[in-house]
Amino acid sequence: MTLQKINTRNTVLVLMIVFAVAMRLLTFKFQFMSNFTPVGAIALFGGAYFTDKWKAFLIPVLALFASDMLINSFYHINIFAINYWVYVSFLIMVFIGTMIKNVNVMNVLLASLCGVLVHWLLTDIGPWLHGTLYAKGILGYGESLVAAIPFEKNMILGDLVYGAILFGGFELAKSKYTLLRTKREIAL
Repeated sequence: MTLQKINTRNTVLVLMIVFAVAMRLLTFKFQFMSNFTPVGAIALFGGAYFTDKWKAFLIPVLALFASDMLINSFYHINIFAINYWVYVSFLIMVFIGTMIKNVNVMNVLLASLCGVLVHWLLTDIGPWLHGTLYAKGILGYGESLVAAIPFEKNMILGDLVYGAILFGGFELAKSKYTLLRTKREIAL
């Protein structure tokens, strides 16, 4: 792949991720849309499309971090207040995205469901371990998982909508512009 081709492809991928993160900033004030965000879709998208795996992890994580800082500042929270379990789940979602070798509806749907499952199991560990919301012990963890179901339902919906936009949009762009295809895709 030529340097121009790599730069164009990466630029398009980054711009699509930035656009998706901007959508996250629009939904933070609407409680009913809590967790209806593009974060899972961004992680899967970055993992699936960046040919350099370090970019697949770095760019989506930086996008999440930047949007977290902005959202925290909107809520007047310490901008560096981070739930590390969210980032661990996000990194695992990027890894799941790297496993998508053939982009199609079924593979993206399965990856989205796996990503939401990982997010659901990991993100409530922090509040549960610190005893801020739930009793310590396995029953408290179970309570936190049950309480998270509405948020995870919204995450599934967000992944489906934003996944369709990101994956579908990039696949459409690749079909029109060969400059966005990898060597392997051109050879097929």
